Amino acid sequence: MGGGRGTRLYPLTKLRCKPAVPLAGKYRLVDIPISNCINSGYNRIYLLSQFNTASLHRHVQDAYRFDRFGKGFVEILSAEQTEHGDDWYQGTADAVRRNLIHFGADPNDVFVILSGDQLYRMDFSKMVKDHLKRGAEVTVAAKPVPLSEASGLGLLRIGEDSRIIDFVEKPSDPEVIGRLVPPELKSSGQEEDRCLASMGIYVFGGASMFDALEGDAADFGKEIIPSLVEKKDIRCHVFDDYWEDIGTVRSFFEANLQLTDDLPSFDFYEEGHPIYNYPDLLPTAKLGDCSLNRTTIASGCMVGNSNFNRCMLGVRSIVGNGCSFDHVVMMGADCYESPEPKSKGKSTGLVPIGVGDGTRVEEAIIDKNARIGRNVILSPKGLSDGWADEGQNVYVRDGIVVVVKNALVEDGTKIGHS
Repeated sequence: MGGGRGTRLYPLTKLRCKPAVPLAGKYRLVDIPISNCINSGYNRIYLLSQFNTASLHRHVQDAYRFDRFGKGFVEILSAEQTEHGDDWYQGTADAVRRNLIHFGADPNDVFVILSGDQLYRMDFSKMVKDHLKRGAEVTVAAKPVPLSEASGLGLLRIGEDSRIIDFVEKPSDPEVIGRLVPPELKSSGQEEDRCLASMGIYVFGGASMFDALEGDAADFGKEIIPSLVEKKDIRCHVFDDYWEDIGTVRSFFEANLQLTDDLPSFDFYEEGHPIYNYPDLLPTAKLGDCSLNRTTIASGCMVGNSNFNRCMLGVRSIVGNGCSFDHVVMMGADCYESPEPKSKGKSTGLVPIGVGDGTRVEEAIIDKNARIGRNVILSPKGLSDGWADEGQNVYVRDGIVVVVKNALVEDGTKIGHS
């Protein structure tokens, strides 16, 4: 499922849908669920999208080309006008309902429904095996989470044989949350109690899917799953490993920077379960006399004599001399820029793609193709959320400075104080 506007990730979703947001220097968010499917042995994948889909379509078409004899595919199904309606998807369930005609499914098939904006590594075949072994009609993947993190998630309680007996979507009442804490997740020490939170990952038998979508319910988490608790045999598959719902600018920022740790919570270097992407034909990164601390640099980067502390530099990132980056996610560029044109031996004054000499940046995300001039200061300190400049090139959200895609920040600009 990749159709939402991703409003909490704005302005990273200003010009793209959420699954197309770059991740970890060279990937996109959508690479995570697709790779999990492939590593689980599933290669018939439909991607349902509707908002700012051009970059998503381009990435998927470039990255996922299956052997035509193996019958595998990643097929993008965007919202479309039909004789039954011409409006947008109203939710996750509505998106699946409208595309049933394209799936060619029968009642004996099994559907695995995923979100396009989460960071995790999971073998779905184990969940499907549990689903079939138990004879379940629906299975919901859930992760134990501390109560302090539970209010923004769908919470569930299970009984015997992992049967779900209660499901509440994004409760805010502490009493409601407290009643959903199972005995085995109550803390006996100083740690918080935990409860089971839905990961937005579902397994449906085909017949159960068709039944659930007969009405007009629009969303799986808000409507379909809660309504099925007393009607269907609905079970829980517990997943107690790293899983991050990248729904906000802050969570996206921290998910990227934790990848620079010596032992990151999510490891892109795990050879047995790789995360797939388009073929990398870029040259190796070129570095000057740099100071690097917990910094990851993707291929194709050109970096001068500068200092970096806990940074993620994406493909084709270009940074000049005398720069200072502290906790920065830089997404790089889509292409290299030709040398600056000259006019009668003089510079045209166009700020090139990348970051100019003497610039200081902290607690920031620099989106793709940004042009940041020389001697610029960018920091969220002292700033409230919202646009930080008249030209709407720099936005502050969740305490993070975001230089938007294709932005222009002129020489000498000072935003925040460092």
